[in-house]
Amino acid sequence: MLAPLVKPEIDEYLVRRDLAGLREALSGWETPELADLVAGLSGEDRALVFRILPRVVAAATFEYLEPELQLELVATLAQEQVIRLLDDMAPDDRTALLEELPAAVTRELIGRLSAEERRVASWLLGYPEESIGRLMTPEYVRIKQDWTVERTLEHIRRYGRDSETLNVIYVVDDTGRLIDDIRIHELLLARTDARVGDLCDRRYVALKAGDDQERAIEVFREYDRVALPVTDSEGFLIGIVTVDDVLDVAEEEATEDIHKIGGSEALDEPYLDTPFWALVGKRARWLIVLFVGEMLTASVMTWFEADLAAAVVLALFLPLIISSGGNTGSQTATFVIRAMALGEIELRDWWRVFAREAGSGLALGLLLGIIGVFRVLAWQQMFGTYGEHADLIALVIGLSLVGVVLCGTLSGSMLPFLMARLGVDPAVSSTPFVATLVDVLGILIYFGLASWLLAGTLL
Repeated sequence: MLAPLVKPEIDEYLVRRDLAGLREALSGWETPELADLVAGLSGEDRALVFRILPRVVAAATFEYLEPELQLELVATLAQEQVIRLLDDMAPDDRTALLEELPAAVTRELIGRLSAEERRVASWLLGYPEESIGRLMTPEYVRIKQDWTVERTLEHIRRYGRDSETLNVIYVVDDTGRLIDDIRIHELLLARTDARVGDLCDRRYVALKAGDDQERAIEVFREYDRVALPVTDSEGFLIGIVTVDDVLDVAEEEATEDIHKIGGSEALDEPYLDTPFWALVGKRARWLIVLFVGEMLTASVMTWFEADLAAAVVLALFLPLIISSGGNTGSQTATFVIRAMALGEIELRDWWRVFAREAGSGLALGLLLGIIGVFRVLAWQQMFGTYGEHADLIALVIGLSLVGVVLCGTLSGSMLPFLMARLGVDPAVSSTPFVATLVDVLGILIYFGLASWLLAGTLL
């Protein structure tokens, strides 16, 4: 749906400070449209728009904003309006915001919430960071199995207005333990005198409040749900998690993994909002580690200094050899790390991955080796570039490519398993680390073969 007014007309209201006209102009806007408008305004105008929005609309719009904009608004708005916004926000969205604020500010804001919202906020913040408990909301509809469908629908009409979602209704026993979940369409299509218990099959999926948030991503992906119930360790229903919150977590996890795979620490803020020195610091630490690793490559090169001096032609193919190993290792590491993140492979699958990548590495190595041999022989035939020992040089290049590419695929596939076994995020075994390792091994393979095959000729 298009906004009722274009942006320039809104600007005119803001310039004239015509608050009544602005409130009227915005009255027909949808929440996402209001969020887009607010995101495009300056700090002062942004606060002004929030002050004229109805309380419920302001809270809904605030929930649509990016966390960075939410923090800016909290700093700009009067504290009384901030408290009203927090009171009206969904508990899970409010928890996400309070997590980002300094501890002293969080304590002050929680202390000024209404008694009920203060209890809920403190309860949710009591769960460990990165746990499912931090994502859940207590706003859901639960029913009893001995109720009729008619009574259930009356209950939903009365209490469902504040629920995060009505797609799924949760059935509990008299003590509050979760029994089942029923989709709303099942209730709408059932006879009004039917019992809820007759609609239950007691086959449901639930999350544990103390589990890691990545567990929620896996379960939502596997069962294709819009919401899932959350229970405590004894099976009592204490909240629900909706798919929109899990999508936010999935995006954060994917972003963090991508940064690590690229050989950097994950950014805490959007790229353009990250302070310059923070950006430098997150990249510098990893670059220093990788630089030290590459020093090993230079050290290994000194072992073969005499060979290089005797056969300078070997230096021409060195970048080709080590880059081929690094590229295949980086490819493999990316595949394996992503498969681990998606739960497609686990630690116990290491042998299957090893066997698969050994075959892939051999096939790819042979393919590149044949191309390398053809390159040397073709240049020798056309230009006489490599002299009388061109056949031996071609053989060294071909065998080296097979060995280095095979080494790259095995290193790229096994290093993430090693990291996971040590309890470290597999993404830390990023492609630059794999490339550094394969560089060293590639030099050893290349010059080792050259020393053997070219002994008595070029060397």
